[in-house]
Amino acid sequence: MPADTNANGDIFGGWLLSQMDVGGGVFASKVAKSRTVTVAIEAMNFRKAVYVGDLVSVHANLVRIGRTSVTVHLEAWVVRRRETRPILVTDGNFTYVSIDDDGRPRVIPKDEEPVQV
Repeated sequence: MPADTNANGDIFGGWLLSQMDVGGGVFASKVAKSRTVTVAIEAMNFRKAVYVGDLVSVHANLVRIGRTSVTVHLEAWVVRRRETRPILVTDGNFTYVSIDDDGRPRVIPKDEEPVQV
């Protein structure tokens, strides 16, 4: 939306980062089977601008499950107006920590089967 633009009229990078964090948090929570909180974002690459009117999709891939943490590689793709080919605009690794109801780190149980998200 226009309210999410920067001084150049492109979508503000912070807005896109927050959308990626929301998608990654959902993915991490499914893997950890608990609430998760973001503890680190690394290797962010802003490759292309996102414009008002672009259709944005966020895709998540599991990188690693630690004792209490989940690292997820997130990619943001857009389909521009009047185009059909998706374009990779941003990617990075996000790390989430599994927490209990009191907000303390929680050990992630090791499953026999991988989670399908």
